[in-house]
Amino acid sequence: MSFLNSIASLHIFLFLLPSILCKPCDFPAIFALGDSNSDTGGFSAAFGPLGSPYGDTFFHMPSGRFSDGRLIIDFIAENLGLPYLSSYLDSLGANFSHGANFATSLSTIIPQNITLAQGGYSPFSLDIQAMQFSQFQSRSQFILRKGGMLKSLMPMKDYFSRALYIIDIGQNDLTALYFSNSSAEQYIHDAMKAFSKTIKSLYKNGGRYFWIHNTGPLGCLPYVLRQVPGDQKLDSVGCAVVFNELAKKFNRMLNETVAQLQKQFPVAAFTYVDIYSAKYLLISHATKFGFRKPLMACCGHGGGAYNYDPKARCGTSVNVHGNEVLIGKSCMDSSKRVSWDGAHFTEAANKWVFDQIVNGHFSYPSNSLNMACYNHNHKSF
Repeated sequence: MSFLNSIASLHIFLFLLPSILCKPCDFPAIFALGDSNSDTGGFSAAFGPLGSPYGDTFFHMPSGRFSDGRLIIDFIAENLGLPYLSSYLDSLGANFSHGANFATSLSTIIPQNITLAQGGYSPFSLDIQAMQFSQFQSRSQFILRKGGMLKSLMPMKDYFSRALYIIDIGQNDLTALYFSNSSAEQYIHDAMKAFSKTIKSLYKNGGRYFWIHNTGPLGCLPYVLRQVPGDQKLDSVGCAVVFNELAKKFNRMLNETVAQLQKQFPVAAFTYVDIYSAKYLLISHATKFGFRKPLMACCGHGGGAYNYDPKARCGTSVNVHGNEVLIGKSCMDSSKRVSWDGAHFTEAANKWVFDQIVNGHFSYPSNSLNMACYNHNHKSF
């Protein structure tokens, strides 16, 4: 071996040495903020339960998740040996001993003017979720100190500084942005300021380990494609270019924001997870990975290229001669499909994406999930 080759090998070894010597992280809890991609029952608890066939694949009943089964966050909890997260908004049977979930469907980073009743967005925007977390932290510790029958359902005090904080939000901001004709540059800039403010709030309250998902390929979702004007360009996969370019712009600015947060808080560990690339890989090579019809909703109504009807979505029933008839039905085999209801992935697709991101192949720095307590300098705090 030449001298130069020896030096190169030594550099590689020294680079890998910290990750070889470091012990896996011990996350005793997860705290999640976000939208429907991580919602484990918040929206359902606040605004009414989802009906069948939601949840049918794994839970065999509606579980408050916008899927036929588990979400990426459920697979993360499983991988870390933690129970599934209870929603902060769910008052029935909730166990917060290993964390809490503040994510709700239709949530945005920037609060929207269009209310849910008007066909708009959730009132639980990211800033509200951060306030809920702060309240949860103080209230849970009060209950813990007080003791009694609820003590075992609360997280220990040190869990807040040792927990993994997962943030997955932005998809709804992009749809709101597109249909509002606002300036993309200004809107996303404002969204990043609000995002940073939330992270700083979590850090102030003890958060140190952040696992941050970027937003997926919006232009590949059936509910978006169904609304795309006929003159809009589609890529070779069939995804709407303008929406995906908007998602990429958002992700670039999010990546820059996370990098700045890492500089600002050097004792914290930030992992930026490129969900967009993982999901687009699955959609664009669905057949290769054992899936089919990636742009068609498994559960929906209307057939066609997307099987998505905003007036008859998944789980919709109509009254026929005095009888309730389900028209928003599930396809025969959701395990072979990517899109569940036109806006969210099936359990099978969620599991596939999780398998791609768990080892750090789509992350910066390239930390695996169980090494997410280390920053890019391989230091643990």
